[in-house]
Amino acid sequence: MSESPAREYFIQGITSDGKTFRPSDWSERLAGVMSSFGPGASGPNARLKYSLYVRPIMLGDVKCVVVDERLQESQKMAFDFVMNFAKDNDLVVTEGCLIFEDRPRP
Repeated sequence: MSESPAREYFIQGITSDGKTFRPSDWSERLAGVMSSFGPGASGPNARLKYSLYVRPIMLGDVKCVVVDERLQESQKMAFDFVMNFAKDNDLVVTEGCLIFEDRPRP
């Protein structure tokens, strides 16, 4: 029996009133800050790859950051930081999960 995918939070690059969030590279910056949190994210090269738990994506023409719920279990303060970033900037957050067969699982 296959393991069900973890729940994920999608922080969208739009505010609750529909405006595009700026700067345009916000998702890469946020994911970059979080690159050292999550499995396999340690050592001198941790900054050079995104965490499996916090990663930028495009959904249509909207920049988003996907936050895996397992970040909350392993690094509660890091999870709170990302979610508070969304709240402080009035960004739309939805729950769901992306299912990719080739996505690495920690």
